[in-house]
Amino acid sequence: MLRYIGKRLLHIIPVLMAIAILTFTLMYFVPGDPVQIMLGDMATPAQIEEARAHMGLDKPYLIRLWNYLVGIVRLDFGNSFSQGISVATELRLRFPHTLTLSTLSIIFTIVIGIPIGIQCAIKADKLSDKIWMVLTMLGNSMPGFWLALLLVLLFSLRLGWLPSQGIGGIQNYILPTIANSIGSLADIARQTRSSMLEVIRSDFVVTARSKGLSERAVVWGHALPNALIPIITICGSRFGFMLGGIVIIESIFSIPGIGSYLVNGINSRDYPVVQGSIIYIAFIFSFVMLLTDLFYAYADPRIKALYIKKQ
Repeated sequence: MLRYIGKRLLHIIPVLMAIAILTFTLMYFVPGDPVQIMLGDMATPAQIEEARAHMGLDKPYLIRLWNYLVGIVRLDFGNSFSQGISVATELRLRFPHTLTLSTLSIIFTIVIGIPIGIQCAIKADKLSDKIWMVLTMLGNSMPGFWLALLLVLLFSLRLGWLPSQGIGGIQNYILPTIANSIGSLADIARQTRSSMLEVIRSDFVVTARSKGLSERAVVWGHALPNALIPIITICGSRFGFMLGGIVIIESIFSIPGIGSYLVNGINSRDYPVVQGSIIYIAFIFSFVMLLTDLFYAYADPRIKALYIKKQ
């Protein structure tokens, strides 16, 4: 197992390098001059050229790309053009807020979504199942930023129950968690229903029922463990997307996480901020998918046997 983990970690390196090259290239050709944005319209051409030379923006593409890749190997993402602060340091400070929001979102999604999917599978094609499927379809098609604005208008501005922005206690994360979770909750509920339907009709489930086991024991003790692989897959991928996809949610609720940091970097053409944030998110996503693969081994002993056999 350790050998497999080591191989997977090594596979992350070329993925990150490819993402770094692609991101750098896109930022190189994107319209807009970060020096002009930073200095303003009153800057003279001499001041602009001096600033470009100081930031290393006057060098050719290949030289800048090579210097950037060398910096990544050293875990140095450079300094922000607008603030002059180390991007790596800023990402480390902001990551706990993003991780907190993403973790609360995936916990909320799993705790609510999986039971809904199981209940729909048990009551397949009945009225409750059809109602839940319509609701999950609506949740899946509802834009997160639109829901976030509605939640702010209702619970913050009209009712005054919850804060609309900033960080602090757990109450600051309630609205962002709900807004960030609805789409994933709907997906997990539908995937759980689909997986459970395949298992519930299996012979071993019929045998368990014929032995007189309670419906709860049959569903949670026999059917669910055998339906976990697709559920774990979508939970892992959704958690990874939550870590990288809360850009708008963090901006709406003024949460100082990686998402809002990335948005500010894009708006100001702050290349080191954008590139560092994307690579950071890509690494976290890759690591989450590795953990997802490892969860397979605990959910299904046959997969663990394959890991051991490969070694």
